[in-house]
Amino acid sequence: MSGEKGILYGVGVGPGDPELLTVKAVRLLQTADVIAAPDSGGESRTALHIVRDYIEDKPVVLCPTPMTRDRETLDRAWKDNAAQICALLEQGKQVAFVTLGDPTVYSTYFYLHRRVLAQGYRAEIVPGVPSFCAAAAKLGVPLCEGSQRLLVVPASHGDLTDSLDVDANKILMKAGRQLGTLKATLRQRGELENAALVVNCGLPGEQVWPSFAQAEGDTGYFSLVLLRQREHAGQTKAGEAE
Repeated sequence: MSGEKGILYGVGVGPGDPELLTVKAVRLLQTADVIAAPDSGGESRTALHIVRDYIEDKPVVLCPTPMTRDRETLDRAWKDNAAQICALLEQGKQVAFVTLGDPTVYSTYFYLHRRVLAQGYRAEIVPGVPSFCAAAAKLGVPLCEGSQRLLVVPASHGDLTDSLDVDANKILMKAGRQLGTLKATLRQRGELENAALVVNCGLPGEQVWPSFAQAEGDTGYFSLVLLRQREHAGQTKAGEAE
């Protein structure tokens, strides 16, 4: 061992389909000494499950990620996670932390990234396919065209009125618990017919609803609503109605 410190890689693993991992992500997972993954307790460790065929029997470090907005609790958990990861980097280990979608889009990875950098270690980001790009592909529609704008909003965070008023196509992420309220709001605004819903994109139990109005049944945390501007909402896939 030369004494050289290891590097932390924040690896985006996409929304669910293991075939959506980039070539770079697969290479780093296969060459890393240790795989790190978020662990929210009762959850299914989705990111770790997605990469299981690429990591074989590599050692795995689980990083507790409390499902809370309490700043003190989060800070304590991520301070401990960073200490655990930095200890591995000090030993010269290359660590790949797997995270759903892309590490730069509403990802808990950055709680770790900033702390590791602050401790003087290297940390690099490996982009992944965002869930809303994969969802639009499943629906066969563009996210935005021409000069259209695109607004990405976490649907779980409070009143969406100001966001819905923006002149743009909208992505409403992590909408599971808010779907009933959101559907009623869009109906009242006369926009429900412009909305589509994708649940568990690329994961077991995937549901694709081109019409949010017709969506029914159980949904979960990974529910995404695409709300398109009226003049484009009813258009078919490219090339189907030239």
